Amino acid sequence: MNNFGLKALLGAGCFSLALIGTAHAGGFSRGTADTDILFEDGNAARAGFTVVVPNRSRNSFAGGVPVSGYENPTYVIPSLAAKYKVNDALACALTYTTPFGGHSDFTGLTIGGGHVGFDPTSTTGSSEQKFITHEFGGTCAYGFNMGKGRFSLLGGVFYQTLDFDQWVGGPARPFIFHLEDGQVGWRVGAAYEIPEIALRAQVMYRSGTAIDASGDLTLTSGGPGFPNPHAEGHGKFPQSFEAKVQSGVAPGWLAYGSVKWTDWSVMNYVDYSTPLGPNSLNFLWRDGWTVTGGVAHAFTDSLAGTVSLTWDRGVSTGHDIQSDVWTLGFGGSYKPMKNVELRGGLGILFLAEGTQNYTQAAGHVEVAAPGIWHSPGDVGYAGSLSMSVKW
Repeated sequence: MNNFGLKALLGAGCFSLALIGTAHAGGFSRGTADTDILFEDGNAARAGFTVVVPNRSRNSFAGGVPVSGYENPTYVIPSLAAKYKVNDALACALTYTTPFGGHSDFTGLTIGGGHVGFDPTSTTGSSEQKFITHEFGGTCAYGFNMGKGRFSLLGGVFYQTLDFDQWVGGPARPFIFHLEDGQVGWRVGAAYEIPEIALRAQVMYRSGTAIDASGDLTLTSGGPGFPNPHAEGHGKFPQSFEAKVQSGVAPGWLAYGSVKWTDWSVMNYVDYSTPLGPNSLNFLWRDGWTVTGGVAHAFTDSLAGTVSLTWDRGVSTGHDIQSDVWTLGFGGSYKPMKNVELRGGLGILFLAEGTQNYTQAAGHVEVAAPGIWHSPGDVGYAGSLSMSVKW
């Protein structure tokens, strides 16, 4: 191993150990493509998943009528990556993850001690809505020696799908609104490494994508439904830019940090149309910032650990509750053999208190309603596991 005892064990994997801190970031952010696998030696493949339990609750409505219930159910973020070294200068990787997702479930909501089962602020009587995006990407790195280290140019494309479902009409859930879409995006970046001190500085830009979805509105009971059930939706997913750096700071010790900007302000509205007429999902978010810092230590040639702290600025402007999130993360790496590595992590999420001050009337119209929804400071949890093989 090198003088800092980290290159073989943590030099390329430190940030993926800390990603649990961004698994419940602002807006609808979830997974990040594992392009860090490009910096592994030789050929490599890695597979893993993260489970997030947000525990976001609501406890007041319309100025203080008692509310109970949890809005955001548990979700899982998968991650797959495989890298092939073409030659000493060029390497490419295929990746898969779910970059964006959301799920609000009001079926268990009670107000004033009575069961409601839907969002009373919704113009459509929404009882549940959820969506997931899948990203299939390919990214390459072209590197060459520069000074004491190595400089690499990164670039690639990805295909992002959208699958959206919303149950509307109150607690009976008579209608289901479904949309699907698929869009192409791209990413580009650069990195500089000095392996002897486990130094790597990297920047990466990920393009935004449009939402140009089509689908239908049908009866959940399976009846005849509408003569023309066609539906469509339009909006935008954000672009992002991230800068991150890691370096050995003492024998067996490494420090790292990152800053990420996400253009959530593009998601003002998602307009949609169904046989029941035009409507919109109103967000009016501001841009998000995610800041992570941490340290890692190699205890032995096969065992290392890390601790990190992540702050994600809430993107809400009062139209919903997307408050600040602080995550304290703990991770570990174990190599039972030279070419196999196991990683795991645990995270404690501290969700700041938040209040929704507006509700939707129709279309893009917002009606002031101070204190209509309130969420206390909640505590959530996350856990991750992954395995990688090199050859």
